[in-house]
Amino acid sequence: MIDVLENKSRSDADFVTRKPLPPERLDALSRDILTRKKELNAIILAHNYQVPEIQDVADFVGDSLGLSQQAAKTNADVIVFCGVHFMAETAKILNPNKIVILPDKDAGCSLEESCPAPKLKALQDTNPNFYTVTYINCSAEVKALSDVICTSGNAVKIVNAAPKDRDLLFVPDENLGAWVMEQTGRPMTLWRGSCYAHVEFTHAGIVRIRQEFPEAPLVAHPECVKAVRMLADEVCSTEKMVDFCKRSPAKAIIIATEAGMIHRLRKECPDKRFIPAPVANCRCNECKFMKMNTLEKLYDCMVNLEPRIELSEEIIRRARLPIERMLEISSKPLENAG
Repeated sequence: MIDVLENKSRSDADFVTRKPLPPERLDALSRDILTRKKELNAIILAHNYQVPEIQDVADFVGDSLGLSQQAAKTNADVIVFCGVHFMAETAKILNPNKIVILPDKDAGCSLEESCPAPKLKALQDTNPNFYTVTYINCSAEVKALSDVICTSGNAVKIVNAAPKDRDLLFVPDENLGAWVMEQTGRPMTLWRGSCYAHVEFTHAGIVRIRQEFPEAPLVAHPECVKAVRMLADEVCSTEKMVDFCKRSPAKAIIIATEAGMIHRLRKECPDKRFIPAPVANCRCNECKFMKMNTLEKLYDCMVNLEPRIELSEEIIRRARLPIERMLEISSKPLENAG
C-alpha cells in the first residue's frame, strides 16, 4: 500500500448548520433557476449528496457514473454541475466546447487532495508494467496519467476487464480498492487515500445502530473501512443503494454513506424509513465539500456563468481517453466486459 499524504481530519467547526430557506424564498429561487435554465439551454446535474433543494431542481440526480453518462450525451449548451470540482472537470473533459459551471469553485474532495499528479507519476515510473485504474474522485491531471477510470458503481467490472498480464495500481481510495480486490480476486497496489467522511463510520458505531434497529438491514458505501463493510448486508454505490432499497421488503434500512442520500431515498421509497448511520459527532454524516453548494450559489452561477471550468486542450485530450474507456466497458454486457 502506498502511503502518500495524511487525510485531513474534520473538526466540529467544519459542521455548518444551514438555516432552511423560507418557503416563499425557496419557491422563488427554484422558479428563477428553472427560468434561467431555459434561457441558457442548460442542464442541471446533481450528485446524490447535494442538499435537497438542489436535488429537487436538477434534471438528473445520480452517482458519479450516471452523472458522467449524462454529461457525455447532453445536447445542452451549458452544463451546471452541482457536485464537487472533479465532477465538473469530468463534464468539461467530455464536453470541451460547452460551458461547464459549478456553484462553488472551492467544493473539493479529500480523495482528490490525497493524490497529486506528480507523486502518482513518480510511483508509476517505478514500474513500467503498472496499469493504473483510477477512481473518478481525482483531478483532471491524474485522470490524464491513468489507463482507465472507474466509479464505485463499476469498479469491479472495470478491474475484471483490466489486462491480465499487467500489475494493477488502484488510486486513490484504498478502501474502495480493498473491496474491489475482495470481489475480483485481482491483486492490486493501493494508493493510501480515503474519503474523510466515509472513514468516520466505525465498527462500534455500526454495532450500536444495528442493536437499536435489529430488523433493519445495513447498506454501506465501499469507501467505508472494512470493519464497517463486513457488518453490511449490502455494499454498493449510491445508485445501487436505490435499487437495493426498492427491492428490500424491510420497512426500515440503515444507510452508511453521506447523509444527502437520504433525501433521494425518501423520494424513491416514500413508504420506508431510512436511518442514517451515526458517526462520533452526530447521528448523521455530511461531506463539507458537497454541502458548500447552495440554492443561492446555484442561481448566482447561472446568472454569471461563473465559476467556470477551464482545462488545457492537452489535459482534455489525455484525460478523455481513460474516461471513454470506462464508459465503453460500462456499456458492455458483463460476459463481454473483458
